[in-house]
Amino acid sequence: MRTTVHKPTDSLPDETCIDGASGGSRPTAVDLFAGAGGATQGLIDAGFDVIGAVEFDTTAAQSYRLNHERTRLWERDIRQVSAAEVKRELELKTGELTLLKACPPCQGFSSLAEGRIQGDDPRNDLVNHTVRFVRALRPRAVLVENVPGLGRDRRSTELLTALSRMGYNARAYHVNAVEFGVPQRRKRLIILALRGTRTLLPQSLTTTDPETPVTVRDAFRQLEAEVPADDPLGVHRILPDNVLRRVQAIPVGGNRRDLPEHLQLECHKKLAKEKKRGASGSYGRLRWDQPAPTMTTRCTTPACGPFLHPEEHRPITLREAAAIQTFPPDYKFAGTRGAVERQIGNAVPVRMAARIAGALLDSLEGRAA
Repeated sequence: MRTTVHKPTDSLPDETCIDGASGGSRPTAVDLFAGAGGATQGLIDAGFDVIGAVEFDTTAAQSYRLNHERTRLWERDIRQVSAAEVKRELELKTGELTLLKACPPCQGFSSLAEGRIQGDDPRNDLVNHTVRFVRALRPRAVLVENVPGLGRDRRSTELLTALSRMGYNARAYHVNAVEFGVPQRRKRLIILALRGTRTLLPQSLTTTDPETPVTVRDAFRQLEAEVPADDPLGVHRILPDNVLRRVQAIPVGGNRRDLPEHLQLECHKKLAKEKKRGASGSYGRLRWDQPAPTMTTRCTTPACGPFLHPEEHRPITLREAAAIQTFPPDYKFAGTRGAVERQIGNAVPVRMAARIAGALLDSLEGRAA
């Protein structure tokens, strides 16, 4: 895990304790770009009271409300949400909020976007709205989650610099979700900032030995015990006959490279002829005793990645994908199958959010490692 540190330049009051540290109220949080609520669930699991959230997507907001009805949700484009309005409706004083979490849409920074939209994607400028909310709310801590590509973009440096100038001790961590007990290899950039010069950031955020990771078998075993048989998200996508024949020919641990020539797609034949590795994971099977690869917004579509069941001739279900993202087995999702697939793929893994939030609380309470 690599880290980059930015020291504060302004002199602001140091924070060495938080609400709840001495038996008071729970620490509070606001979740920007909240999606279906995966990070919110993780923050709640870590002991936070998530009092406010912002999410623009209608179906993701519906899912959020189904699971977090007590949280005040602004279902609007963040560019149209005033930080002053949030402070007023949540009855927050400047500096009172414990944590501001933000996960700006990452498609423009994704490695999948390189050579296409990358730095020109207008969604990339949504990072700046995190700074706007920090400046208005002055939370005790800031947590930003994104793809590693953000770290190679000027906006990452601008964000760290802005936080430092506002009196925050900021650090960037390059992490993998598997290091937090998530049954998935998912590389992410975490920016953590704490207000004040004496509040120490943790040297490391990771909590699980990557040599003994949580596996697909572990994730699915929980579903067998806790998900009812009539769960609509437990029904897999029905495959056309030609696709089913292709899936039936994929061996355990295999992918589209293992298909006989007559079952290969023309685009894959062309890649093979040109000796290119593109789409090498498509029609790939998960492996029981390994973490899953990254769950994407097409995480139950076998043509789009290694999303086949380890043994059965089918793609994984939406509920299985949600389990890999460490959502609780009874977590509710709204919308069509495609909308739910996007919500799951876009989510911050719940367990990763919980463990990072726990490390943050340790730092605020003076227990940083």
